[in-house]
Amino acid sequence: MRDLKEAWAWYRKFFGVDISIFEDEATAALMSPYTGGKPRKRYAALALNLQGGGGFEIWQYKDREPKPPEIPVMVGDLGIFSVKIKSRDVTAAYNYFKDVGGDLPGEIKTDPLGNDVFFIRDPYGNYFQIVPGTEWFRREKKKLTGAAYGAIIGVSDMKKSQDFYRDILGYDMVVYDKEGVFEDFAYLPGGDKFIRRVLMQQSSGPLGIFSRVFGPSQIELVQAKERKPNKIFQGRYWGDLGFIHLCFDINGMDALREKCKEKGYPFTVDSQRAHENNSFDMGEAAGYFSYVEDPDGTLIEFVESHKIPVIKKLGWYINLRKKNPEKSLPGWLLKALRFNRIRDRKK
Repeated sequence: MRDLKEAWAWYRKFFGVDISIFEDEATAALMSPYTGGKPRKRYAALALNLQGGGGFEIWQYKDREPKPPEIPVMVGDLGIFSVKIKSRDVTAAYNYFKDVGGDLPGEIKTDPLGNDVFFIRDPYGNYFQIVPGTEWFRREKKKLTGAAYGAIIGVSDMKKSQDFYRDILGYDMVVYDKEGVFEDFAYLPGGDKFIRRVLMQQSSGPLGIFSRVFGPSQIELVQAKERKPNKIFQGRYWGDLGFIHLCFDINGMDALREKCKEKGYPFTVDSQRAHENNSFDMGEAAGYFSYVEDPDGTLIEFVESHKIPVIKKLGWYINLRKKNPEKSLPGWLLKALRFNRIRDRKK
């Protein structure tokens, strides 16, 4: 983003990500393979919506102007095209977004499963697909959506990509595998072309300390069949405008490192090795992080959390290394994160 505070205010208004997990300003030294071989200063924040869904990491360069895509992004281009956002009531969310001036490129349409869905663009041109959600952590009456429910990712070889997302990330169940021109994509750039869509999810329930909040998720792989797709981040750096990576909460970084290497996708960045088994400090949080690339170079981040703030004002932090990494934190503790809520001033 060009302005993290401005972007976060928009994401709070539209997607309710108002729980601050961390804000940190530092130099991203380990990411130099993806930032032109040079460490870059950045300002980052991680935010949750306690209704449920994955978090939003919002990222801003402090020492360079972020670049937009060189060529307008189209459906099927290689990389993360859109983030899925879950909603209790898709129609109500659409009407609200329309009333408050959201950038809605088209009306509600049905997806291959017959569900009502629609897309909205943020002020930076990023697409979000609003989809029905059924599993929620906490009901907050004024919010019409949760947070991230998954992503739409462009791929060049469907089999290779399916193998990667199944074997590395556990998306082992195919919900649908369809080819054609689809009405819910028709008003998107490139969405009126013949494509293949494969929607995948995990057959087992989510594990991990935040699993009650994050809930289940989906990955939709899209392959352009009538044209040669472009790479969304071709000629650009990690941190430039767009969806720079997809992040997963994990436990057991050592075992995952070996698994990825065995499958042919070795870590390209590894904070655990770089810091000799010491946690990487992110200001208000700490842990290990690593990256791999999917078959088309889309960046996947793994984070093993060691410390998070529960109530920042009281200086209450929790050491996650002492917790069972496969079990979620108790509901009362996760709900206490509401005391880290960012409240917007009424105008």
